Amino acid sequence: MRSSDISDVGAEGFGTDDQATIACQTAPNVGLLRLSVCRNPSFNAVAITALTSAGLFIIYDMARTSAEVGSIDGVWQRAAIVGLMALVLICITLLRYGPRPDASQRASFQTLVGAMPLGVACWTESGRMIVCNEQYRNRLNLTSSGLRDAATYHEAVKHLIQGGYMKLLNDDDNNRLLELHRHDGSCLLIDERPLETGGFMTLVSDVTERKKTDLLLDSIRQEQRLLARRYHEEKLKAEAASRSKTNFLAHLSHDIRTPLNHIIGFAELMAHETYGALGDQRYRDYVETIKSSGEGLLASFATILDLAELESGQKVLRSEPMQVDALIESAVLRYRGQAARAGVEFLLGDGTQAIVCADKLALQRMLGNLIDNSLRFTPRGGSITVAAYAAADGVVIEVSDTGLGMSEERLESLQQPFALGDARFTREGVGPGLGISISRAIAELSGGHMAIDSSPATGTTVAISLPAMDGSTGVMQAAE
Repeated sequence: MRSSDISDVGAEGFGTDDQATIACQTAPNVGLLRLSVCRNPSFNAVAITALTSAGLFIIYDMARTSAEVGSIDGVWQRAAIVGLMALVLICITLLRYGPRPDASQRASFQTLVGAMPLGVACWTESGRMIVCNEQYRNRLNLTSSGLRDAATYHEAVKHLIQGGYMKLLNDDDNNRLLELHRHDGSCLLIDERPLETGGFMTLVSDVTERKKTDLLLDSIRQEQRLLARRYHEEKLKAEAASRSKTNFLAHLSHDIRTPLNHIIGFAELMAHETYGALGDQRYRDYVETIKSSGEGLLASFATILDLAELESGQKVLRSEPMQVDALIESAVLRYRGQAARAGVEFLLGDGTQAIVCADKLALQRMLGNLIDNSLRFTPRGGSITVAAYAAADGVVIEVSDTGLGMSEERLESLQQPFALGDARFTREGVGPGLGISISRAIAELSGGHMAIDSSPATGTTVAISLPAMDGSTGVMQAAE
């Protein structure tokens, strides 16, 4: 228990001993808190120190809470506690060095304490209660008889423990902080601080809602950590599965391409009748069928191997400057004859005079895959437009057609490799379904992105965006 022999606070109230000197003069009405100018240096020092400390603590608490939480929720409650503590300290000091209060003045001080929004109780060094307010009695469930039973500090603590349990948060020379957890789920914060003139005071505040909020935040943070850990684990599993798939496809493609090359080579040898005539014409037809089928199968496995190398990052793309207009013109020239035979009109957009630093062969293949898909799914009488648009931060290459278009479900399936189109509406059947995947991989390895917009019976637009030039890579406006 805290002890001091210099306190003039007795069990009956304030001013129970005789003081030789009165340092401060108070106004007649203490209840209205109208104080005259204090000429005692001790009182002035205590008042200035209390107010300055309270102000600095509030400023520091606001800055720290704003930096950590992003708001100042809860600051005003702590600021009120600190302000009340400073006010109580000033009042106790005033009574210590001021004139002895009479009964009316003690009643006025009781009124002052009763007006405080927190539960407040003052104790002597021997642990006797000096004064407490209504909030203190209500929050500790003390009736008039219970208040007499809890007239001492030890009796009050014993009464509190009967309704729950206490948890010590901090205990030092300047502060003792406890939490009272009740059986009904409520929680009270009890703050005990020593007084300059001896004794100590107790501040009681209800922190039930704050504790509930803290528990909810802790639960949310725990769930977030659990979800983040699960996400990381699933990501590692997905990456491992993707690497396994890529390695499997690469090995499978290599293992099958070798015998296919033998089949194609022997078919060509037989077609040339190097070691003698085949005889029947049907043998020649069989040989041509074997050769064409083997070449088609070899091309499919070569495409699978290319996708595996692109996705695994094993295939490194070169970076060389090239004109976007020249890239588009060469692609249109390459497919113009095929489009004419299919009855599809080929349209070329305006030039952009832009230069892109990328792998020329890779971009040609990317653009060729997109045009080939448009030709497959655009009926006779339709049109295909290839255009480029330059912006301050890059270039966008678009391939638009007036073909069959796709639904949203079909667009979602295009995010995965081997997404095949409907062969009933194509002119030459379908391939392995890797054209879009390879084009997307090339665009991403070149530092760009691919976006697809389509609707049934309207057509499809595929846009490839390439970034602006940054050092030796990217896109820039062509010089004059």
